Amino acid sequence: MSQNIELISFKLCPFVQRSVITLLEKKVPFDITYIDLSNKPDWFLELSPTGKVPVLKTQGEVVFESAVINEYLDEITPPSLHPKDPLIKAKHRAWIEFSSSLLMGQYKVAFAQDRNAAEEEQKALTKQLAHLEKSVSDGPLFAGQDFCLVDAAVAPFFMRVDLHNRHFGVDILDGFSRLKTWQSALLDRDSVRYSVVDNFEALTMERLEAGNSWMVQESK
Repeated sequence: MSQNIELISFKLCPFVQRSVITLLEKKVPFDITYIDLSNKPDWFLELSPTGKVPVLKTQGEVVFESAVINEYLDEITPPSLHPKDPLIKAKHRAWIEFSSSLLMGQYKVAFAQDRNAAEEEQKALTKQLAHLEKSVSDGPLFAGQDFCLVDAAVAPFFMRVDLHNRHFGVDILDGFSRLKTWQSALLDRDSVRYSVVDNFEALTMERLEAGNSWMVQESK
């Protein structure tokens, strides 16, 4: 592909991670620029209509919103990571949209200020996960053997769930055997493992500490 691709993000953004995974799966060269969300540079605010990351720059144009970015990347770099059947493709797009709410739910659980608040958030997240459990294939990935854009969309959620489980014993996938199989398959892929910065885990722990997460409080 001839056009240069640049992603703009901050180092812990799960949404830009989706696009990094897609680019790595397709072996497409790209650059990534990190910004400080607490001190957004003026040039970024001029680029991003929402003031949010990720933003993709290519051919002098800007694309924003992670799902849209991934659709664009998929269209310009065959073979497609979407199913050909229009109805199945529409269902995949719906699950990609759904996965954004999983990331927000996981964030609310992680950054709750006490266990009671976390448990309330986890109840809502568990209901969402029950719907997803029924829609996943027998594995190892969302739709079977072949990697798709739903896998790219959900992988950042699984990575953070795994980190919280290893450090704090908080396993929100408990009882969801298909989701656990799917999580394991995704976390073993190079595209997922290398989709974050080298010190991702340490930075995540620092952010939980700074946010006074209930998980950090109870681990002391």
